[in-house]
Amino acid sequence: MSTASVVTSPSLVKPRSAKAADPTVTDPALVRRAVKAAALGNAMEWFDFGVYSYIAVTLGKVFFPSGNPTAQLLSTFGAFAAAFLVRPLGGMVFGPLGDRVGRQKVLALTMIMMAAGTFAIGLIPSYATIGVGAPILLLAARLVQGFSTGGEYAGASTFIAEYAPDKRRGFLGSWLEFGTLAGYIGGAGLVTLMTALLSADDLTSWGWRIPFLIAGPMGIIGLYLRMRLEETPAFAAEVAKAEKDRPKVPLREMVTGQWRALLLCVGLVLVFNVTDYMLLSYMPSYLTSELHYDETHGLLVVLGVMAVMMVAQPFVGALTDRVGRRPVIATGCAGFLLLSVPALLLIRDGSLLAVALGMGALGLLLVCFTAAMPAALPALFPTRVRYGSLSIGFNVSVSLFGGTTPLVVTALIGATGNMMMPAYYMMAAAVIGGFAVWRMAESAGRPLPGSAPSVAAPER
Repeated sequence: MSTASVVTSPSLVKPRSAKAADPTVTDPALVRRAVKAAALGNAMEWFDFGVYSYIAVTLGKVFFPSGNPTAQLLSTFGAFAAAFLVRPLGGMVFGPLGDRVGRQKVLALTMIMMAAGTFAIGLIPSYATIGVGAPILLLAARLVQGFSTGGEYAGASTFIAEYAPDKRRGFLGSWLEFGTLAGYIGGAGLVTLMTALLSADDLTSWGWRIPFLIAGPMGIIGLYLRMRLEETPAFAAEVAKAEKDRPKVPLREMVTGQWRALLLCVGLVLVFNVTDYMLLSYMPSYLTSELHYDETHGLLVVLGVMAVMMVAQPFVGALTDRVGRRPVIATGCAGFLLLSVPALLLIRDGSLLAVALGMGALGLLLVCFTAAMPAALPALFPTRVRYGSLSIGFNVSVSLFGGTTPLVVTALIGATGNMMMPAYYMMAAAVIGGFAVWRMAESAGRPLPGSAPSVAAPER
């Protein structure tokens, strides 16, 4: 009878003496703490993105004065997209660093940088005050955010995946995107409240700063929680196997040595993020600027959709543990391919019920990705290169396809006059994602590549 190692801290992991089949037994309390800290960091990141998206029209007036509202919106989304262009650079720095010095240390560093970048936006003077320096400073702050975010999602999903028992990885991983939705709702809810309570002049002159300044105390709380975490059992075992204190992996090995998994990662992240940014970042502005929908009502509809998604998130995550990641992701791809046009037609109808039904349908389809991807993506790569390879693949895909979605779709509508472009864009992404999920292996209930089986210790 083999002896399993109970993991409550890295010092208790002894991979040299354990047999290959011996499971790692994780402390449920430690796992819950890891999930909370990772999800809170993600919530802070997406609080910022939610605020930026929902207050985009106001930011356009503050930083990019122009007589053309479309030009203002394009400029604002251009600064939004610019942050995504440096994300691969952040991934290439933070990912390999996470495989070298540890997941926990890098996640603490990305938390500091994200909070500082967001807080700085709230302090930037307007264009009317310092002229062209205002949009330049905004762009600089966005680049800091983008660089730090390059190591955030891959690190947080890796952290949870390496702590989670094999049979509960889908459920526990789904809480990472629960944090994303909570951040979006917090950001959108605050913008909605300010829009309702403040006059347009007050919102433009000083009100828009409030959500960004909140990032300061949020970052301090998140940093405190992450600093209290211990390193993941999988990484601790990898360190123990290494000849020196920390494993060294060349950047080239993370790319060329994992090219097939990287291509699958890019395809899966593409459909995940194009649909995510389309629904949660672009649609509020689409309702306001393209369909001339009442701004407050449009935001309330999106908030309602996100609340429904939050409720569904852990249930769908648990479902992926039972039926597998592939069937759930494939359902989402098929749904976006078949229902994007009908859903957008409902949204374009303009009535509150029609908009809610169209957005709700897209939101429930998106849950197929948000609930499954945090567990599916880390399982594409072995422990030795997991943080680095996932950071590179994830951020390349997000930068090229996800973060640019609002800018590209706005430009396509402006060039063609076709208001159905959002639907066509999501359908194209669904085709690519469907091919990726067809080629990926099922990972539900199985150990992560390069790691021993993981089971949960009995609750005390």
